[in-house]
Amino acid sequence: MILPPSLHGLLEELAKNTHDVWAVTRIKQGWSHGSARDDAAKKHPCLVPYADLPEGEKEYDRNTAAETLKAILKLGYTIGEPA
Repeated sequence: MILPPSLHGLLEELAKNTHDVWAVTRIKQGWSHGSARDDAAKKHPCLVPYADLPEGEKEYDRNTAAETLKAILKLGYTIGEPA
């Protein structure tokens, strides 16, 4: 299933939210930003704002958001423009 262009803005917002939720969870677990991932030291290079992520990381979050939107549509729900 291909998402309609009308949902691309929503897709990007959901991708940002996906990253933000992940980051908040990691920070609550004691993780902080580091130049390289280090599980023992709880450092991760992606603990930055979504806008500062490398494109590959943004694409990972977009894929998660896209699959969620596709599932919603397959279940018969409709998604409309905000009021």
